[in-house]
Amino acid sequence: MSGRDITALLKTQLRQSSEREKSLLEQIGRQSVQITRLSCQLEQQTAEIKSLTAAIQSMEEAMRQRDSNIASLKAQNRALGNLIKNKSEKIAAASSKTEDTQGTVDTSEAGDAPEATQTVEKPKEKPRFNPKDRGNNHAKRKEFFDIETVIEDIYPDDPGFEKEKSKVIGYTDSILYKFVPGKFIKHIFRQYNCLMEEKVYSGKATKKAPLLNSNYDSSFIAGMLQLRYLYAMPVERILGYFAENGFEMSKPTAHGLIRKTAIMMERFEAVLKKVILEDDYICLDETYYTILTPKKNVHDKCVRKGYIRAALPGHTKLVQFFYENGSRAQEVFTDYVQTDYEGAIQSDGLSNYKVIETDRYPDAIRLACFQHCKRKFLELMPDSEAEEIITMTNLLYRREHERKPDWTPEQILAHRQDYAPPILEKLKKRLTEIRQDPKTLPKSPLAKAVNYMLGQFDALSNYMLRHDYDLDNNAIERINRYISVSRRNSLFCGSHAGAKRMALIYSLACSCRLNNINTFHYFTDILNRLARISPNAPDKVFIDLLPHRWPQLE
Repeated sequence: MSGRDITALLKTQLRQSSEREKSLLEQIGRQSVQITRLSCQLEQQTAEIKSLTAAIQSMEEAMRQRDSNIASLKAQNRALGNLIKNKSEKIAAASSKTEDTQGTVDTSEAGDAPEATQTVEKPKEKPRFNPKDRGNNHAKRKEFFDIETVIEDIYPDDPGFEKEKSKVIGYTDSILYKFVPGKFIKHIFRQYNCLMEEKVYSGKATKKAPLLNSNYDSSFIAGMLQLRYLYAMPVERILGYFAENGFEMSKPTAHGLIRKTAIMMERFEAVLKKVILEDDYICLDETYYTILTPKKNVHDKCVRKGYIRAALPGHTKLVQFFYENGSRAQEVFTDYVQTDYEGAIQSDGLSNYKVIETDRYPDAIRLACFQHCKRKFLELMPDSEAEEIITMTNLLYRREHERKPDWTPEQILAHRQDYAPPILEKLKKRLTEIRQDPKTLPKSPLAKAVNYMLGQFDALSNYMLRHDYDLDNNAIERINRYISVSRRNSLFCGSHAGAKRMALIYSLACSCRLNNINTFHYFTDILNRLARISPNAPDKVFIDLLPHRWPQLE
């Protein structure tokens, strides 16, 4: 083949190659356009997927919030239902194995057999009252030997009967109790001046009012204090009661008597605190009262909520209410219980009290309250998991009630340290399982109740350390009811100073109740004594007048 032919062939091949290259470039261009179009579509789909994912997450969050709100509303409805039904939280004493027709509770090996089942006893239906059954439940009627008694002799009035010719062979007493409303006595000490042998003699009254320049006897003031601070009657109602019984008195005069009386009793505040802090086991709690203030609040009212704290020693029958300008701050508690306190403090889960568990109180421990924890689960009933926790908590009470009245402190402590650890271990394990369950929403009422109890668990378990520690703080809760009743009746205190006076007098009145002392007799006596005691007298003089040591006058 000649060179010309070879050149022509090469040119032909080169042309063909160029055409193929051009064709390939065109295909690549078309594919690039398709790839660009697909990339745009992919970006749009990615954006749509992100938008849908965000919408789904928002919907899931909304559903969780809805479920939480529904659970919260259900808990509120259950709580309102329990209030309406007035269900009691009291745990009846039971033996380790109790049987009835409704079910069986076996607690003899509750800590050793985790698979054991427990059935809560159903209360037996009370028989319907029959008005014709008049036996006083076979109980002997109380005869009230200490009250004023009037005996009226009644002889037969039959025709022909003559008392002088008859002989008494027996009698039957028919008793009728009568009530005489409050009686006021105007006692006038008429002090005569007499002349004898050119010398003037003047009579002197031996008994004087406890308050300077006052016409009111200690018994009058004591009656007011009893009605006001033990029976929660507002001053207005007391004055109305007095007026109906013939004694009209102005409101400023009544408040003045109470204010001056509280000033006389000021030393009791310090000595009460001193005696209570000598106890190595103290229950603490707080309640509130509405206080009038000069400044208006956010609701355009001149009132505020003021907190009153209460301290109840475990071994001394005294209680002290203390008030510091209505503050609920931790400093009010730390100022009362100093850091050198040695003993146990029982309280609810308020964060202010948890300072006891820190190094600031090296010689003190904190006890928590099972009833505060249990109450949060009672509000969730009939939730099955809440019922399970309540049953375990009740089991602690039932085992605690197994102790005998004649047991020594060592036997009580040994009994606690035997039954409590396995039950508490099982309770803590179940609480942890409920908290870790994905079905338990973090903000649901059940989760809050579980977290609250787990946060208190170490303090709850401390009751096993001694025989005389209580499982709950119910003793101080019962005392706080006196403040609660007064709050409903009186509505508010006139000032911070008035609330502080109220706390002091309530401390003495409720301490009388703890010692089964008649508050009228107590206040009547100590007011007369305080009038003769110097305000600078030693603490022991005032300590001996506290209700747990108070001696009555002959």
